[in-house]
Amino acid sequence: MDVNHAAPSVAFGGSGLAIATPSFDEVYQQHFDFIWRSARRLGVETTAVDDVVQEVFMVVHRKLADTHFDATVKSWLYGITVRIVRNHLRSVRRRGPSEELPESLIAPGSSPSEAMLRNQAARVLHAFLDSLDTERREVFVMVDLEQESVAATATALGINTNTAHGRLRAARQELENFLARRSAAESRRSL
Repeated sequence: MDVNHAAPSVAFGGSGLAIATPSFDEVYQQHFDFIWRSARRLGVETTAVDDVVQEVFMVVHRKLADTHFDATVKSWLYGITVRIVRNHLRSVRRRGPSEELPESLIAPGSSPSEAMLRNQAARVLHAFLDSLDTERREVFVMVDLEQESVAATATALGINTNTAHGRLRAARQELENFLARRSAAESRRSL
């Protein structure tokens, strides 16, 4: 992909303060990991995350120069990611899911026990995220996992701040219920 290296322009955010528009390279370097994590956490299977992330950055490349930020760059990127993930998941539902990579093909961590614990924690997290409805999941991922403000998340998703707070409360309650059910099931198994 040919990357434009245009000089940053100045836009005015919702607060009226001048916000310099970063270059595509800056956005890519600073936010690639965030976009990858977000796509995975929003339900994109491991085998398709790279394709979804590439699609996000293609949109970013096309729109960055003409964008005037009302919120943070991160929340703007999250809004793009959410829309692309929704489209991807709709396509997956129509054609059926792809096959996950076998555990033996996934690179191990620094030690087998650390890798096992990370994989186990990731499975629990993704099982919980998969149990959430899309609207709650989108807010939960951005606020609780990515530490973005509720206001910025609401702006990125195009919803009212009170709606975002409600969805976040509901998702947190579902997390408590999910963990309680999981703990009870593990207790029964150990008997």
